[in-house]
Amino acid sequence: MHPELYFIYDSHCPWSYAATPLVNAISESFPDIEVHAWHCAHYDGSDCAGFAQIKEAEKQSQQLFGQEHMRFADSPKNAILTANFMAWLQDKQPEKVLPVLNALQKEHYVEGNPFGCKNDFMPLIAEFKLSPPNKVFKDELSNEALYQQSDIQELQEFMQTTAFPSLLITNGDNAVLLEHARYLNNPQSLVKEVKKILA
Repeated sequence: MHPELYFIYDSHCPWSYAATPLVNAISESFPDIEVHAWHCAHYDGSDCAGFAQIKEAEKQSQQLFGQEHMRFADSPKNAILTANFMAWLQDKQPEKVLPVLNALQKEHYVEGNPFGCKNDFMPLIAEFKLSPPNKVFKDELSNEALYQQSDIQELQEFMQTTAFPSLLITNGDNAVLLEHARYLNNPQSLVKEVKKILA
């Protein structure tokens, strides 16, 4: 049985963006680890992380936040379409989830793409040769996204926290919630920690 990494995130959460390099580092260092990136669909158009949190995430991580994103830092964010898109991708082509997530976050946080309509996704769809159905681009959670929310809720009950982003690594009967916030500036230190966990 291969070890597995569960990454609970929201595409429109700056702390999730800050944590993604940790997932990348673990995935690159341990090719046998199966990565499950689950979008929690927290941002539904009613609020946002805000300028202060973005600046703090930028300070604590190595991630770049572009001016186009910062201009609208205090505007409400809606991640519903992205949650649908990523749930569909996790279901149909899980091997592409991490590369697409990295590209999507760069588009959102550096280029300022809000991912608010189907057209916003077209460059990613073309680049990664994807063919999502139109139901992905409706303003309510798709069946795939709802199933994923159910899986997330079950995992959060096990972890005894609804905080996100969250990184949980499982290996056989062992499960460890990674203290990702300690490693935002140094992904390789987390890789060393994971090596000990898997030993």
